[in-house]
Amino acid sequence: MTTGEHDGQVGLRERKKRETRAALSQATLRLSLERGWGNVSVEDIAAAANVSVRTFRNYFSSKAEAVAATHLDRMLRIGDALCARPRSKPLWEAVANAVIAQFAAGDSTADGPSGRQRMNRIWLVLNDPEVQGETLKANAAAQVALAEAVARRTGTDVSSDVYPKLVAAAVGAAITTVTEHCLRAEGPAEMGPLLRDAFEQLAAGLPIP
Repeated sequence: MTTGEHDGQVGLRERKKRETRAALSQATLRLSLERGWGNVSVEDIAAAANVSVRTFRNYFSSKAEAVAATHLDRMLRIGDALCARPRSKPLWEAVANAVIAQFAAGDSTADGPSGRQRMNRIWLVLNDPEVQGETLKANAAAQVALAEAVARRTGTDVSSDVYPKLVAAAVGAAITTVTEHCLRAEGPAEMGPLLRDAFEQLAAGLPIP
């Protein structure tokens, strides 16, 4: 086997692992929204993803960790996208575009009874104590990864400079704030425009409206 063939197989295996992880995470959230958090078992999730319970356990220790993985994986993709964007673009513009691209597919509004009902169900899942705990851990890991991406883009040192960590913390806070605002809004609330506005305000230094 040549080096190229070996690398290709490694890449394929890694891609399949990521796909399985994403499928399990998505199945966990989908079933929880359909049936309610307490009415979904690991067995249900494994069956929905067409894998064994043992496979689920190989990826996640609990349903809550599987839900939080969606957020962590999305944040890791944001970091990758940020590094891939042209360095000639202003940092906050690049951050906004990277973030919005990851949230665009799942952007929805609370318009109508069905939309509001879905938002309420998501809110209930995310407010489960176990999910909150796993989300905090996911946020911490995401912030480290994002700080490293910011450091690579800006030429700063994540181990000695505050700047990349500060930017990563601000990005995470903006995403959390906009997400919670959309989930609790009484009327339609689209994440894309709100995220864009949040990053424009951060770029401007958070001036008083």
